[in-house]
Amino acid sequence: MNNLVVEKKANEFRSQCGLGGNDPIRMRSLLTKLNVITQFKPLGENFGGMSIKVSDGPDTKRFILVNSSRTTGNQHFTIAHECYHLYIQKDFIYSISPVGLFEKRSGEEYNADLFASYLLLPEAGIQSLIPDNELTKNKITLKTILKTEQYFACSRLALLYRLKELEIIDQSHLSSFSTNIKRGALEHGFSTDLYEPGNNNIVLGDYGSVARDLFDREEISESHYFSLLMDLGMNIDEIEDLQNHQNG
Repeated sequence: MNNLVVEKKANEFRSQCGLGGNDPIRMRSLLTKLNVITQFKPLGENFGGMSIKVSDGPDTKRFILVNSSRTTGNQHFTIAHECYHLYIQKDFIYSISPVGLFEKRSGEEYNADLFASYLLLPEAGIQSLIPDNELTKNKITLKTILKTEQYFACSRLALLYRLKELEIIDQSHLSSFSTNIKRGALEHGFSTDLYEPGNNNIVLGDYGSVARDLFDREEISESHYFSLLMDLGMNIDEIEDLQNHQNG
């Protein structure tokens, strides 16, 4: 799949999700709307996330695991990357994804990185945020970069790769803007939340409802059901109260 086809798929996916061509994406809201069961957990440094698609008759269940040890901006890229696997890639079942590397030899992983870049950072949206005098190659300022990545809630690396692809910067400027990211944000009065880990142990989607349905159909045991509730972040006291209520 060439770059233009991947970009077309990203734009079509935006439209199908009811998103405008230039709008930023609120990833947690999008996942909730799509009913993708998503769990954020702290994982290894080089692990971005994973996704699984399970077809059961007319119903398809989609799952994403996101590494909450990565920055929030990187997590958004991971989610967009996994959306390629879950909604665009043909005959997909599961994938374990590293941090976005944009390596052409990696096949569908490269396509997923491209898709994430196009989905998060539409060309017209980027251009609308850059002053005319900065649209000449290598003239973009750190202030504009910060404003753009904050608007689209993306990682610095994802934005820089996109700017390089659009020939707004070259490799040397990509490297120079890749350092002292949080310090630059603070000096320009921007929040650093985007550049910090977050969403730890949050679960989105109907995970709890699916677990309850399996329990009610006696397809899983009570202990298994309660272990699934613990995955949702319920503490032992809450589970014991629920258990006493069910037994009483």
